[in-house]
Amino acid sequence: MIQNQNGGKMFWAEALRTIATISVIFLHAVAEILYQYGSISSSVWWTGNIYDSLFRFCVPVFVMLTGVLMLNRTHELSDFLRKRFSRIILPFLFWSIIYALYAWINKTLEGQEVNLLKTLKWLIRQFLHGASFHFWYIYMIIGIYLFIPILSKWIQNATEKEILYFLFIWFFTLIVGQPVLSGFKTNIDLTYFSGFIGYLVLGYYLSINSFTANKRVTNLISLFFIIVGFLITAFGTYFLSFSDKKFNGYFYNNFALSVLMSSIGVFMLFKNSQINSPIAIKTIKFINKYSYGVYLAHILVLSLLKIYGIDYSFMNPIFSVPITTFICLVISTIIIYTINKLPYGKYISG
Repeated sequence: MIQNQNGGKMFWAEALRTIATISVIFLHAVAEILYQYGSISSSVWWTGNIYDSLFRFCVPVFVMLTGVLMLNRTHELSDFLRKRFSRIILPFLFWSIIYALYAWINKTLEGQEVNLLKTLKWLIRQFLHGASFHFWYIYMIIGIYLFIPILSKWIQNATEKEILYFLFIWFFTLIVGQPVLSGFKTNIDLTYFSGFIGYLVLGYYLSINSFTANKRVTNLISLFFIIVGFLITAFGTYFLSFSDKKFNGYFYNNFALSVLMSSIGVFMLFKNSQINSPIAIKTIKFINKYSYGVYLAHILVLSLLKIYGIDYSFMNPIFSVPITTFICLVISTIIIYTINKLPYGKYISG
């Protein structure tokens, strides 16, 4: 059985979650640029491509952090489901209603016909499939949470060889999932080793191991992974888009090998980092506390900012995208903080 070497609550994980939260906002602030390949200047498109490629690690890192924080202890099934799902589902339902209401108002303002039956059917679809496109992550993580009480019992009693066995097969599913290597696929059903569960196990494994290389060497390897992953993502996206004469986001996929490399690099770099600034520590802890709510709210905030002309286009996107991201982060955090302070607000804010 592998022993957890970290112990206690790890500040580096809080810092990494904070960066991942900001990165998600960054991706959504820049996304509109990418789909305009061929109809906007190459410099603007490349700005979007570079930004997007830099921050593609965010979703895998979120899942890896879930593995770090939840696979290191045994969970009482009923207690786990009650605590975890109340924390996730109640805010999710609240924000689903907010997004559905916002979409319904937009539909009526656009003059679309609205009647009771159509509205009810539309609302059902909203809750079944997501009232906002970014809610796909919540549906995915709910599925992950359902499996954690089972997975945690296995992984805490597994040998390192057994965990590596799982990760090796998971990595194999990623490799044969690449179009250029699809010819190596077999009829063996490897579904049980595929998907985001692999990132969950990978995060746990990387967090509990103290690798033999010293910190400087580990950081250099981490930077190498980040840089190579970024370059493959950015140039791969360009060449595929150039070939297709339209945007092709294959290399942005969470299971692309380049994104995996970047995610591992960022994860290990933060694991070996040390932040001493009291202001930075306080800021990170504050954002981290409200990160789930910020994730839920930020698309609505970006939509409202766009109405007032604050998006990638109000100046050169080199500057406008970070500015929009910062403004969105601040407003989203203030919203969640404010709701959290209301009576019973902590149950729905996120």
